[in-house]
Amino acid sequence: MNDMTQTRLEPCEIVLTDAERQRCEVWTRVMGYHRPVASFNIGKKGEYFERRFFEEQRAGLGGTEHPGRAGAPAADTIAAAA
Repeated sequence: MNDMTQTRLEPCEIVLTDAERQRCEVWTRVMGYHRPVASFNIGKKGEYFERRFFEEQRAGLGGTEHPGRAGAPAADTIAAAA
């Protein structure tokens, strides 16, 4: 072993001045390809900022509702009623 394999790095706080910082370029998918948001025209920027983001939930099994339609009965309850 050498000295490099036994090196322990201690965490240190990174402090940047405003002169050292740079803007983060945000890209998004529009019309089938990716483009930077900064290059959008006024209308497209407005559409981008009006977007709603969501997170899909994992599908559950054994529930009483049909997974495709909210409020629809499950297939087993329809078969039992027939």
